Formats: sequence, C-alpha cells, structure tokens
Amino acid sequence: MRWFGFGFNAFTQTYVQEKSGEEDSCSSEREVKVSVPVELHSHALRGRISASWSRTASLFLDQDQCVYLAGFCASISSGSSGPVTVDTSGCKDAIISETHLSLAFPDRIESWDLQSKNEAPSWRMEINTQSENSDLKLPLVPGGYISSKSPVFHSLSSHLQAKSLALGGEHAVLLTVAGAVYTWGQGSHGQLGHGGLVPEEEPRTVEALWGMSMRSVAAGGWHSICIGDGGDLYVWGWNESGQLGLPSRGLRKTSQQKTDPQEEPPSKVSTCLGEELHEEVFISIQAFPALVDVSPPCEIRTVSCGSRHTAAVTTTGCLYTWGWGEYGQLGHQTTTSLDEPQCVEFFSSQNLHVVDVVCGPWNTFTAAVKKEVH
Repeated sequence: MRWFGFGFNAFTQTYVQEKSGEEDSCSSEREVKVSVPVELHSHALRGRISASWSRTASLFLDQDQCVYLAGFCASISSGSSGPVTVDTSGCKDAIISETHLSLAFPDRIESWDLQSKNEAPSWRMEINTQSENSDLKLPLVPGGYISSKSPVFHSLSSHLQAKSLALGGEHAVLLTVAGAVYTWGQGSHGQLGHGGLVPEEEPRTVEALWGMSMRSVAAGGWHSICIGDGGDLYVWGWNESGQLGLPSRGLRKTSQQKTDPQEEPPSKVSTCLGEELHEEVFISIQAFPALVDVSPPCEIRTVSCGSRHTAAVTTTGCLYTWGWGEYGQLGHQTTTSLDEPQCVEFFSSQNLHVVDVVCGPWNTFTAAVKKEVH
C-alpha cells in the first residue's frame, strides 16, 4: 500500500521536499501548496495517518508499531522541529491535534501534551483487556472519547452503543451499532443536522435519518457527512466553500467573475408557497441532511472531511474531492475550489486503486494500491 499527500505543507507536514541544486522564486510557494498528489516515499509502509493543521502522525502497523511525527515542533520532548520517530512499541492507534497526541495501546490510553517538555503522558487511562469495548478506534475509548482539547476524556452513556465517532471543529457526530446518527456541540452552521442553528449539550439523534441505517460518519470544521448502507452520501452544515457538494454562491460568483467580470450571477430566490424557480438556488447553510449526487453514479466506500473540503472513495477505487481548494488539497493540480464532487484523475492515470482517505484541516492523504490486471 502506498500513501500520497497533497494540500497545505507550510510545516512540511504533508511531505518533505527533496533538495535540488536549482531553486527559483516559486519554490517556496510550491512547498506550501501541493496541488498534485505526492507519494510519501519515506516510511511508505505506514499503516494509518492522522493530521491536524500543522502536524501529522503516522502509525506503523508492522514491526514495532512506532509513530512517525512530522510538522511543527514534531518531537514530543526533544524540541526538534523535523520529522521524528517516537518509540511507542505496541501502539495500535493514534490521533493528533495541535496540542495533544493520543495513543491507544492494548491495555491503556495515553495523551501527550505536545507543548510540554515532560517525558510522560499528561493523561493516562488503564483498559480492561477483557472488556468487549477494548478494541474501539480513536477517538472512541471504553466509556467515552478523547477530545483534541483539555479536558482530554469525556464520558458517553453506555446505552448509545457507539460504533464510531468523528470530531469536527466544534461538534461531534456519533454512529451507533444500529446505524443511527447522533450529534452534539455547536450548531451555528447547521452542522448538527437538527434543522436549527442552536447548540446541543448532549447527544441527540438526527431525526431526518431515522429509519435509514448508516455505516460511516465524518465531521469537518462546520459540516458533517455520513454514508448509508447503500453507499449514498448525506451532507449537512456549512457550504460556504462548496464542502457539501451543493451550489455555493461564493464559488459560482468567483468563477463567473473570472469569465465575465461585468455579469452578476443569479440571486437566490424563495422556495416557499410552491413558487416556481426560474433562477439558480444557492445554499450557504444546510441544516438538514441532504443527499448528494456523485456523477457518474457510484457507491461510496469511505469519506473524510477537512476544515472546508471533503474527500470520498468509491467502491471501485476512485477518489472524489470538493470544497475549498486554496492549498491544492483537492488534488486536481489547481488551487480552485469546487461545489461539485470531481474525480481526482491522478490515481486512475497512474493505474492506482484508492482504498482510504484521511483529511487534515487543509490537506489530504490517500492510500492506494496498484490495480490488478485481469
């Protein structure tokens, strides 16, 4: 399996550029904005990747299962700012934020303060290895979940029977074993999917999805996404940059001004009382889950959200991205933003089958394998 990275790279958290004998005036810009997927040659056999705005943590699932840190002040305690390998023998999962690195071991959970010089975790919890919930994937842990900010641990009611959890900028999206979706946290951008813009202190079921079984959830800065059992994609929240894959007024206006600066785009019109639409409708906030069409029709296997962009992998191994693309995080060899899912042609051109995708706030990482020849 080969991993690729693209997007924001100001702290070399996406990849370390190889030094060449010649450097031009554009070299610094190319280092910050990586718009073409670049293979992560060093430690290419990594197992999982977690990314924050300026940091990346890669977990090796083979041999000693160590964690490889890259980005701003990468080392936990040495003070080094370059990529480092942390001795975490036996670690089975890892997630990173701007302030903490959380690690899951078979018998314990640890959280390290990346801004501290202490050579010991700032928080630790023992795990009962006999428990049925001891094999949860971070940020879920037995009895609760790990947060990216202090306090690190938050409890969850056992009746939820959580299967997976996604943490956004200010909200959480939880998937139960039964396929129901619960959300809580800030709701100012419709990211909770309850139809309003108010916060929820406790997990509340997304009623619009009730009766439909979901198999995966993801959360971005202020938007949320889930995948139904049939591979359908449901989205809600903020759409300022087209991250929901719905018509964005800002993006359409920018695109139209580039082609015809004198012409104004059509304005949004009311849809109440059954009025007939003669102009295009733009969506800035989608407070209820909406079904997104990916063309050509396909089944979605997995999805991940950045701060204002989204990436999805189909069952046929294609990668689709959309939303904010200022740093090349969409992988389309441009820094253009999109409000419609578009296939990343790089992988098909390289005869690669995409199997996984992980979004950082402003970058994207994908795992791919060579397509089998029949």
